[in-house]
Amino acid sequence: MDHQSHSAEQARFEAIIAAEEKIEPRDWMPEKYRRNLVRQISQHAHSEVVGQLPEGNWITRAPTLRRKATLLAKVQDEAGHGLYLYSAAETLGVSREQMVDDLLDGRAKYASIFNYPTLSWADVGAIGWLVDGAAIVNQISLCRTSYGPYARAMVRICKEESFHQRQGYEIMRTLAAGSAAQKAMAQDALNRWWWPTLMMFGPHDAESAHSQQSMQWKIKRQSNDELRQKFVDQTVEQARHIGLEIPDPALRWNEERGHYDFGEIDWDEFQRVLNGNGPCNRQRIGDRRAAHEQGAWVREAMLAHAEKQRRRAAGRAA
Repeated sequence: MDHQSHSAEQARFEAIIAAEEKIEPRDWMPEKYRRNLVRQISQHAHSEVVGQLPEGNWITRAPTLRRKATLLAKVQDEAGHGLYLYSAAETLGVSREQMVDDLLDGRAKYASIFNYPTLSWADVGAIGWLVDGAAIVNQISLCRTSYGPYARAMVRICKEESFHQRQGYEIMRTLAAGSAAQKAMAQDALNRWWWPTLMMFGPHDAESAHSQQSMQWKIKRQSNDELRQKFVDQTVEQARHIGLEIPDPALRWNEERGHYDFGEIDWDEFQRVLNGNGPCNRQRIGDRRAAHEQGAWVREAMLAHAEKQRRRAAGRAA
């Protein structure tokens, strides 16, 4: 493509973004835009798939049949979310196999929150209420992201994540209204998951390598700090409603700002976990690698069936 043609394509791309329309797979896009999307969408997909592991650990130990059924449904939803997102990323020219290989070989990231252990049943509630609640805050804005396949995938994902958040909150509310031991279990889970959940939104915007460019291209619609503040403001009131306490002595309502002030996040811990040194990093990737290897025969059988069908169709056409 010559310089004049490239400039025209760039101008058309920028006009689509400015008009709040969608970039579609066959549209021209800057290579950096494509790479940024592949990184974000694949990381999102990996997070959905790895995110099944902490809660899946409690399926056989759920306290009632109802709890077991709803947890099974949730874990199944998360697998589906991963498939939607891998499919969206594939429209950008990257194969699902490459994305999975990047995850298993440590070249791709997933949300650091899933590298923490689930020590009690209350952790299932805390993940649903806090982690999925934070995901909804972030993902609602992604329904308006500038890349069409990603935006459309997010519409259904957000509806299902809303169910997950309500499920988790209902678990925590039930525990908080129970015995002293049950309420203490709920408070302990909140204490352990609160700060890692705030880390989910990513570093302060000035320190994020990708945030500003993603905002300019409208891949992201709100900054990390704006999303984190929105989550804190809504979650503090939810905790008070069920009688639990946010584990932050610096938490204060700021009348002038109209928002809650909160304490500083331990970004050193965030970097340690992100770099593979969290409590469960090795276990999570080990479990994911084992599942991938154990499922190889299924993928091989499906490919063989598809090839058989292709040959049969080609024979009929001849």
